[in-house]
Amino acid sequence: MGEFFSNVFRYPKYLITIILGVFAFILAPLINLSRSNPFTAVSLIGALISGLITLFFVLREMLYTPSMM
Repeated sequence: MGEFFSNVFRYPKYLITIILGVFAFILAPLINLSRSNPFTAVSLIGALISGLITLFFVLREMLYTPSMM
């Protein structure tokens, strides 16, 4: 039974590793392209900022609990 829980506790580590690998696989060509073209670098920075702002507003609306209801 101890081996079972040992395997279960390893799954989050595998999930994080897979997610980081996918991000690295997607971002590597974009980073190489942005080094040669400044327009691409500015576009990537703008996309990152707009994504973070969108995430902020979505989470704020999802987690906001009004006190007057």
